[in-house]
Amino acid sequence: MSHPMLPLLERTPVIPAVKEPETLDLALAHDGAAVFLLCGDILNIVGLVDRVHRAGKRAVVHGDLVAGLAPREIAVDYLRSCGADGIISTRPHIIRRGRELGMLTVLRVFAIDSKAVSNLGKETGIGMPDLIEVLPGTIYRVIARLSRELPVPLIAGGLLADKADVTAALSAGALCVSASDPQLWDL
Repeated sequence: MSHPMLPLLERTPVIPAVKEPETLDLALAHDGAAVFLLCGDILNIVGLVDRVHRAGKRAVVHGDLVAGLAPREIAVDYLRSCGADGIISTRPHIIRRGRELGMLTVLRVFAIDSKAVSNLGKETGIGMPDLIEVLPGTIYRVIARLSRELPVPLIAGGLLADKADVTAALSAGALCVSASDPQLWDL
């Protein structure tokens, strides 16, 4: 069963990925339905999530990048209690816990070599995310192959520099892309 947020993301070809709290206002001005929070700490994450919600958007938090959190399942519970609508992580056990809590789950993987790509099926089975974010997002052939082979949609992220990169990733089969460059948010 697919997560109810997937149709929202499908209508949002570029999801703002916020690396510093100072750029959150730019992301909130974007038309999209969600913001990926790739920043924050245990003291300010509630405020960041609240700002996203007040803008009428969904907050998907990269749990591995929130300062002060350990890579434990209880960290996912904490982020859910902060209002996070979704969780991003490179750790399948974190994804599994997010799914148990009904959050949108995004497994972030780094396709650095063929072994990392071939292990993806095993990692997906452990946590079965709603989405897989493949980095770097400029590896279109891998995105095309994985979008055919894996049972969940893909998000392309990382190293996207211009409209051509976004278009190529979407054409290769990615559901959407995440971008930290504000110039890409309104393509």
